[in-house]
Amino acid sequence: MKNNVDSSLVDVADSLPEVDSLMAADSALIPQMPTAEQLGISVVAGSVAPVAVGDTFDFSVTVSWNVQGSAVLVVPVSSANSKGITQLGVSQESARALKDGREVASQTFTFKLVASDTGMLHIPGIRFEIPTPAGAIPLKAEPVDFRSEVPFNPLPVISGVMVGLVVVVAALWRMRQKAKAKLICDAKKEGSRQLRENMKVLKQRVAAADSRQWLLELESVCKGFAADKFNMDVAQVNLEVLAREGLLEGWEELVEVFAQARYGGGKRDAFENKETWKQAMKLMGVEEEL
Repeated sequence: MKNNVDSSLVDVADSLPEVDSLMAADSALIPQMPTAEQLGISVVAGSVAPVAVGDTFDFSVTVSWNVQGSAVLVVPVSSANSKGITQLGVSQESARALKDGREVASQTFTFKLVASDTGMLHIPGIRFEIPTPAGAIPLKAEPVDFRSEVPFNPLPVISGVMVGLVVVVAALWRMRQKAKAKLICDAKKEGSRQLRENMKVLKQRVAAADSRQWLLELESVCKGFAADKFNMDVAQVNLEVLAREGLLEGWEELVEVFAQARYGGGKRDAFENKETWKQAMKLMGVEEEL
């Protein structure tokens, strides 16, 4: 009995090379799927510029091959979804072009994505398949990394610029007002100085000058005072009207003296003119220190 078992085992062992040769022959009959490289198919993923959180952007993958007859169907079998990236949709566009004398066909898949996180985000390698009667030919794009940043908020910058502009405008306005006030002050000082000078000359000529001419010159000086006081052109100043309207209070008597001189009134002596000069000085607020 033992001898029969041993001889059976020897017969099985002797038959193993025959089984191996049969299996090898069977596998040789199964067609091997060509690779994408063998078929001249390339898969190129596009780059992604930095985006802000919440931005919608496009990511494209182009599959191209040399045209050698029948059309090729390329089907995406994975998505671009990953941490911080959500795929909203995908579109496809076909094209043909000549390259190195050969016609090259391509299909570009554009994935509509939105970033929902900050930092370096990772688009996984998109997988595709080309269906064939012998089975699907797998394709895969390279993964792509890009940066997602916090969206820029222009409101603080705009607010800061507006505040800065307001401060600058206010400062310029204050400077302008100060400069204007200084000019007005300087003009008033110059007017006061000129008024004193004119009155000083009239005082010196009160005894020697023609009475009527002297009074008309005093009237001219008083008109200059009124023009500065009311910001008028001296040619438009009418002392009688200003006194009648109450703008030159207490000037009625002095205006009457000027009217008499203008229309050829009676002759006045130097003493009377000196008193008129003092009256004019008082009405114009000029202290008698000449």
